[in-house]
Parts: sequence; structure tokens; C-alpha cells
Amino acid sequence: MTPMVKTLTGLAGGWIAGRAIGMVARLQAGHGVSNARKLHSRRLFTRNAVLGGVGVILLQAGAGFVYLLWPNKTGAFGGEIAVPASSVPPVNGTPFRDTEGKFYIVHTEDGVEALFWKCVHLGCTVPWVEGEHRFHCPCHGSIYEYNGSRVSGPAPRALDAMPVKVDDKGNLTVNTNPSALIQRSHYVPADATPYKA
Repeated sequence: MTPMVKTLTGLAGGWIAGRAIGMVARLQAGHGVSNARKLHSRRLFTRNAVLGGVGVILLQAGAGFVYLLWPNKTGAFGGEIAVPASSVPPVNGTPFRDTEGKFYIVHTEDGVEALFWKCVHLGCTVPWVEGEHRFHCPCHGSIYEYNGSRVSGPAPRALDAMPVKVDDKGNLTVNTNPSALIQRSHYVPADATPYKA
């Protein structure tokens, strides 16, 4: 639903609630009751009706804000993403960047890795700098090797990796679920998945 539709729905709901409360107020004004008692009863009912109407509107506004601020899942991040063999770089070639999955595919002599592009220091996106053949974090200057090992900067460890499966044709399947991330202090050859195209 668009915000305009939500707003109109809220206004219509408030109008309907107001009309219903007004009808109940007219029905409640009984016959044969003293004027003083009627006046007290009407004031009490009117006060409760106004408070109830305000409560309904606040509840609708609160629900709208929660819906507005609730994170929407976009893209394929969080599931398995297929990477065709044609996108796998040659050994020590420019990393393949997958925007939906938020990872880089690097190909070392040990095999392939999917490196999560989030800096382990404060979470900035770490770009690949071709001229230096390294990853440089633009926020606080952390530098990572091609295989994700930390070189310098405030980052305490290597880039996180994602589990990778390779099929018979050289296609990759990368698990981007955040709970599956592999945290490591530095790169070891066993971190890479053997790859033969």
C-alpha cells in the first residue's frame, strides 16, 4: 500500500469511528432521566468518546510508523546466490562484485572465496582498488589483501567470508545468510574452495 492510501484509510477509519460514536451518544441519551443526570452522563460519554477517538487515531498513527520503519527485504541478500562460471575471475584477477549478495568473488591459487564487502571495523562498504590490487575502506583506512587478510588500519581482523559451493561446470553458489558468515583472524589456504573451470 502506498502512503497516500494508508493516510486515506486512516482518515476514513477515523470518520467512521466518529460517526459511530455520535450515533451511540444519541442512543444513550435516555428518556425520563433528570436533566442534571443527563448532563453528567452526556459529559462523561463525550469525554470518553473523545479520548477513545484520540486513542484510535494514535494507534493508527503508531501502526503506520512501525510499518514505515520496518525494514523491507530487498534483493537476494540472505539466501543463496548463483554465480555463473563466466563471472569467476582468473587467478589473481579483478574480483567479481555481486551487488545483490554484497560480496566479491576472488580467485587465488588455492581456489575461490566470496568475501563479504562490509568492513569488520565499523561496517563501511569496502571497494576494490585496482591500482594497488587491494581492498581499501574509505571510512577509516583499513586495507585488506586480495584474499581478504588485514594489512593495516583499525580493522581487527580479515574480511568475513561466505560459504561457497562449486558445481561440475564451475558455477558457484554463495550462501549470503548473515548467520553463515565465516569470521577469521587472517587468511589460510583452507578458507578457499578449490576451483577448476
